[in-house]
Amino acid sequence: MARPRSRRSPWTRPRDRVAAVAVAVLAAAAAGVVWITSDSAATEQRTATEPAPSLEEPEAVPDSFTELWNASSGATVEPVAVGGTAITAGDGVVVGRDARTGEHRWSYRRDLALCSVIAVDGEVTAAYRKGEHCSEVTQLDGRTGNRTAQRTGEADSEIRLLSDGSHLVAAGPTLLNAWSQDLVRTMEYGDVPAPAHPGRQPRPDCRYGSVAVAAGQVGVVERCPEDDAERLTLVATTHQVDDELRSEEPDVLFSELLDGESAQVVALSAAEAGWTAVAVGEHQRLVVYTPDGERHAEYELELPEGDLAGDPHGMAAATARTEAGVYWFTGSGTIALTEHELEPRWTLPGTLGTGTTFAGELLVPIEGGLAVIDEETGEATRTINVDRGAYAGPVRLAATGPVLLEQRGDELVALR
Repeated sequence: MARPRSRRSPWTRPRDRVAAVAVAVLAAAAAGVVWITSDSAATEQRTATEPAPSLEEPEAVPDSFTELWNASSGATVEPVAVGGTAITAGDGVVVGRDARTGEHRWSYRRDLALCSVIAVDGEVTAAYRKGEHCSEVTQLDGRTGNRTAQRTGEADSEIRLLSDGSHLVAAGPTLLNAWSQDLVRTMEYGDVPAPAHPGRQPRPDCRYGSVAVAAGQVGVVERCPEDDAERLTLVATTHQVDDELRSEEPDVLFSELLDGESAQVVALSAAEAGWTAVAVGEHQRLVVYTPDGERHAEYELELPEGDLAGDPHGMAAATARTEAGVYWFTGSGTIALTEHELEPRWTLPGTLGTGTTFAGELLVPIEGGLAVIDEETGEATRTINVDRGAYAGPVRLAATGPVLLEQRGDELVALR
């Protein structure tokens, strides 16, 4: 009996095997092109095997400081540090450095421009510009450089990252976004692109001059085409109704027209939510508003004309907080404000920045060095020489253990 002929496989002929190999090669090549052009291929990450050792704060401010190292950091406005790690950022790369030596401990690089970098509660958050918007946000463990969260969303082409310790705020000239610490959006305010629920933004055609954040609230100076004056608005960082998060519907706490032009939000109280201080350049006044939007007090300012001309650098006034209150660098001097009602306590002219606490004392940058300041009176108890070379601009300070960090323009300098 003849055996039935088996059906010949369509892949047994030589020409078919060649075609199959060609298809596989083309598929692999296509996948390679996709990977090469993807965000993953454009990202380079190097992490630390263990956190940097903690650094102990010195018992007293030394009589002198010596430069330990310096590095470019154009994407930071003020020094950024987590534990014994100092952060520098620029040209698409965020670097965690040993605060004592400047040596790299970890790094995170993308082939995108950096918009802003901030550190809060041990996490470093970096916003990158993709296309025309600072929409790519990455969060890194400041101790090791491991990526902990990531998000993509609407944002302006220029933003400043700010925080009140529990929420991050991305502030741009037409849009404000608030996120929880794990980068979940909790509020959006302003010109929202393609809103899912049109009509929920009260004034989407305004532009923003300055922003301050504290105690779960955002204060912003708005300039709106339908208004005859600038406007101060206070918005909550989160809006919940019946336990439902409504991030697309901002909770506006108050919004009041200001008496005068060239206004900037100076600070919000962290001790009592809703108290807001605004400097009005036209009248040289510091005006404090209550949580209900009522004027509580006005204080005369005697500042050089250029101090309150225009908006603050990076959309936020240069301020620092200690247990004693808020310190505001006006551009020519430092003004101390109470924490609760933001009342001016003293003024120290001739400073270069806000200052920071170091070994239990307030250090304020001055020309040629640092001043040790009595926080109660504003008097300098002594000065310390620091050689800054040819640099003569503003200086922002921060400290980590025995290392004092100075942000001098686009450069971070470590001193000890």
